[in-house]
Amino acid sequence: MTSVAKVFDPGTVLLAKHAQHVVLVHFPIALFLTGVAFDWAGRWTRIKGLVEGAYYNLLIAAVSTLPVTATGLLAWHFQLEGQKLKGILLLHVVLASTSTAFIWLVWWLHFRARRQGVAVLSYLWLLESVAVIIVGLTGHAGGFLSGVSGG
Repeated sequence: MTSVAKVFDPGTVLLAKHAQHVVLVHFPIALFLTGVAFDWAGRWTRIKGLVEGAYYNLLIAAVSTLPVTATGLLAWHFQLEGQKLKGILLLHVVLASTSTAFIWLVWWLHFRARRQGVAVLSYLWLLESVAVIIVGLTGHAGGFLSGVSGG
């Protein structure tokens, strides 16, 4: 099979030892960043549709961290052959775990506010800001591991 044919072969794409994580990781990042942007814009403009959009972006971002985490562990096992966690790999795993926890926490705080029928906490913007920074650092470390960020 030629290399061009391999690009379009579903088996090559779906059964690659690491490709799924590299592809899937963009979903929670984009959804979370968009959710935070909608939340800030919605609270600033008081437009209910933006707040609704924020909630659903954050919900899907949180849920999408599950397959990303699973495929990350598989990539570590297959592509990196389960090597000892050290250096940039250890940093990426710690940041990824922290990012996942922050994404779920931000969504949960929005969920709780909706359920109780109250406005989100006034300091949530600070928590979201920290989460955005951690998500960015996680992606940057992952870029080094994949060779995209100069690694």
